[in-house]
Amino acid sequence: MSKDDDTRKPTELDHAEKHGEKRESDNDDVVAKDREKGASASDQAEASVRPERGARGERGEGDGPPPKRILRTLYWALWFGFVPFGMACLLVWALTPASGVEHSGVLGWAESWVRDQPVPMGIVTFTLFEVALWAVRHRLPLAFHAYPPLRAGLPNSMRGPFDRARALLEEAEDILERNHDAIVRDVSAKEREKLQADLEALEESMEREPFNEDAFVDALVKADGEVDVRLGRWRKSEVREYAESIFVAIAVAMALRFFVVEAFKIPSGSMIPTLQVGDHIFVNKFTYGPAIPWTQKRFWSRMPPERGDVIVFAYPEREEQDFIKRVIAIPGDKLEVRGGHPIINGWEVPSCSAGTYSYVESQDTSRHDGELFVEFLEDEAYLTLYDHVSSSPDYQGPFYAKPGEVWVMGDNRNNSHDSRMWWNYQGGGVPYKNIKGRALFVWLSLGDQFDRSRIFAPVMGRPPARGPFGPLPETMRSLEPNIEKCLRNRPPLERTRPPPGGQVVK
Repeated sequence: MSKDDDTRKPTELDHAEKHGEKRESDNDDVVAKDREKGASASDQAEASVRPERGARGERGEGDGPPPKRILRTLYWALWFGFVPFGMACLLVWALTPASGVEHSGVLGWAESWVRDQPVPMGIVTFTLFEVALWAVRHRLPLAFHAYPPLRAGLPNSMRGPFDRARALLEEAEDILERNHDAIVRDVSAKEREKLQADLEALEESMEREPFNEDAFVDALVKADGEVDVRLGRWRKSEVREYAESIFVAIAVAMALRFFVVEAFKIPSGSMIPTLQVGDHIFVNKFTYGPAIPWTQKRFWSRMPPERGDVIVFAYPEREEQDFIKRVIAIPGDKLEVRGGHPIINGWEVPSCSAGTYSYVESQDTSRHDGELFVEFLEDEAYLTLYDHVSSSPDYQGPFYAKPGEVWVMGDNRNNSHDSRMWWNYQGGGVPYKNIKGRALFVWLSLGDQFDRSRIFAPVMGRPPARGPFGPLPETMRSLEPNIEKCLRNRPPLERTRPPPGGQVVK
């Protein structure tokens, strides 16, 4: 190539080539810009269904000092723990009829439900009281200081609306996250942008300094209306939320009743003095393995119960009735009874006389007197009563506990329909499948009168059974020194265990 070729003037072809390159570059720029626009539009669409976290996430900490921890704990424990619990207990107590009293109509129906299932009814009423207190939570004492995370200096009249605004933002965010695809499909981009703008305006009004009540209320009304219109199909109504809460409470109550703990009422005096007529007790259904509902099996069995356990079971002759007695004999044991005192495998259960005990059984105006004993069986020490007036024969037995059953007796030995009398006085045991659980403690005592001394009194434990809220009744208080003397002179454990059983009837 010559020098002239290097320095020649541009030809029309060169202009055309450069022009073509410029057009291609321009086209590339257009494509790139289109991509950017598309990406921007996509980002905007995504952003329109992903509200930013602002005031609803960090407001409480950024707008002022947090409430004192002790006030917050006191607020929640008081108003959503102790108060609804106390109100529920009071209502259950008020709806529990006195012994022998029956009402008709709605009151009678409510009383029958409370009497038969006090624990589930207590849990349901506890939930209802909590819902009512939650509705007025901003007006409760300590709420201004303890309820987080509302901004500092907020007027009392705005605490409720401010909390609703925070809940609205959280609800919108939750709906948008859980229903992202459906919202993109069914709600137009323009509508989503409008929704996002109103939510952001609400957040800004919540963070504005100084706080403008009118602007905040206006933004709240607009945002709530926009959420209701655009996201209404995915929102939960208040009725649904309350219904779900009540349903969960009932489900939890029934699960507890089936597997963990159940409440029973003592209708007779067969377990006096350990249990009194009108005592309401909790029974641990987990001790021997939780039963599988509507079956005769347990998830993991811990049978048999130990001698001395107080158990609730379905009466073998009429399984729709529940009985409560004390386990005396286990499979393989030979049981005899002389003067009401049990003899296991030829060994008499050791006991100690504690004096004369008097009581009046429900619906019976006559007074009963009997000899009170402290009985020692394996690890347990408990009170038994031998009524001076008895129609039972002096000797009963021998009885033999078969595999898969235990034999039981009431602590009121001469006034108890127990294993000795069943099956037309032939005697009978309690099959494992009939056992519902072991008695825990008295949670309410409503005999002839309210007895606060028995509240939280353990059914099994050091006698006499007492709770933390009052002295023992006079009839038992006068015998307490004798009972304590018997306990101090308790036989060693090796002398409170019967010899192993040998004869078993299959």
